[in-house]
Amino acid sequence: MLFIDPHVHMVSRTTDDYEAMRSAGIVALIEPAFWIGQPRTELGTFKDYFSTLVGWERFRSSQFGIRHYCTIGLNSKEANNEPLAEQVMDLLPLFAAKEGVVAIGEIGYDDQTAAEDKYFRLQIELALELDLPILIHTPHRDKKNGTYRSMDVLEEHGCDPTKIIIDHCNEETAKEVLDRGYWTAFTIYPKTKMGNERMVEIVKKYGSDRIIIDSSADWGISDPLAVPKTASLMLKRGIPKEDVEKTCYYNALSAYSYNGQMKESHWLGTDEINRDQLFSGNSVLRGSKPEDKSSDDLII
Repeated sequence: MLFIDPHVHMVSRTTDDYEAMRSAGIVALIEPAFWIGQPRTELGTFKDYFSTLVGWERFRSSQFGIRHYCTIGLNSKEANNEPLAEQVMDLLPLFAAKEGVVAIGEIGYDDQTAAEDKYFRLQIELALELDLPILIHTPHRDKKNGTYRSMDVLEEHGCDPTKIIIDHCNEETAKEVLDRGYWTAFTIYPKTKMGNERMVEIVKKYGSDRIIIDSSADWGISDPLAVPKTASLMLKRGIPKEDVEKTCYYNALSAYSYNGQMKESHWLGTDEINRDQLFSGNSVLRGSKPEDKSSDDLII
């Protein structure tokens, strides 16, 4: 079975993670722009970070047989630094047009401040102008109100819900997000957010239409194999394979392929990895001999 992880922060992960992900069947991933763990203080740090998402990380992923895509946006937490946020807004259109960018995101609310609301709305308008999907970050605190507020704002701006992915959903928000017609995504974390046991029950209750499973693995305690592990558990608990494939592969492909940047043909039938390639003179090999990794090298 093949998998897509449509929300994973690989800039925070290691080459071992890439190898394990590919061995587990992950063939494509989406890396949303996000908060890196501490506040950025200058525009150049955003520029370099966005450049990494569309450049080095895209290359590094390819060296392990995984197709890399990303989303570009000003995260809600850093929208509260308004002087810097104003400058970042000028950068976003430049990077949103780069190869491999499939959406504006992840954007939305953190503490639901006036500044967050301002830059959320500005980025919605940017997405509409560029005709791009939007990835929504729903807040970890006061999630229900923040999620409903996010959808209200999207609807105020006339957004098409079929081009919006509402992420970090849970049992409290899932029904409303589905009822309003949005793609409904769930972050699978080992100890917090949505565990895979709970995810199984969500799929049993609501089925697989417009439901997306991702890992959101980042610099904290998280699991880049959350998608294949959850798929395995769903199968063991009797969920039909068709529903597992939709939630762990096909729905993400449908949601993020709107602008033509993400295509299944990018990874099907392209198993060969050329590690003789360089990016700005650099290789992932670090001086070792180029060799392809077999999918049998690592047992999950």
